[in-house]
Amino acid sequence: MLKTLGVKHKKQAILQLLGRHRLMAPATNRPDGWPQVTLVGYVNDGFLLYCFVAHNSQKHTSILRDPRISAAIGSDAPRPLDIEGLSLAGKASVVTNQSEFNEISSLRLKRYPEYAVPPPAASREPAAARIASLPSSKSTVLLRIAPEIFSLLDYSREFGHNDLFTFSERDLDIHIASLHHHWSNHTG
Repeated sequence: MLKTLGVKHKKQAILQLLGRHRLMAPATNRPDGWPQVTLVGYVNDGFLLYCFVAHNSQKHTSILRDPRISAAIGSDAPRPLDIEGLSLAGKASVVTNQSEFNEISSLRLKRYPEYAVPPPAASREPAAARIASLPSSKSTVLLRIAPEIFSLLDYSREFGHNDLFTFSERDLDIHIASLHHHWSNHTG
């Protein structure tokens, strides 16, 4: 349960929750104004969230038009007061740096070891190619989600309780700089 209450502990609580889950439900804005929500597997590198989508997917098209995204992460709980999760709002962008694409693919294999041996469909179906150990960047897009607002849910404190946490650009910049990513010094 998320028992950490102080502001300085909220970031740690968010990171712990991100590490315990593997699915998120991101929502994008379709051209007709209706929101679209789907379940996707995700990888987090600190507070940055990544997910692979098909190059021809509606989600990719919607993000190119409007990068705003909302997402929910959580799971079912045996008792109502055990509910925990988070929702977030942020901006999504397409990863164009091949080094970053490869590094996140490696992180994904650690989180989803079952992708090391993909099913036969991954070699013949473009949509299933997203679950290859190193997806093709020709058919698959890697999205990076930079959160701006988190709502941390912790029903153990009170049914329906949430803590709103605004994640400033400075917070994200400091966090990214502290990671010293391999792709930081590469272009393309």
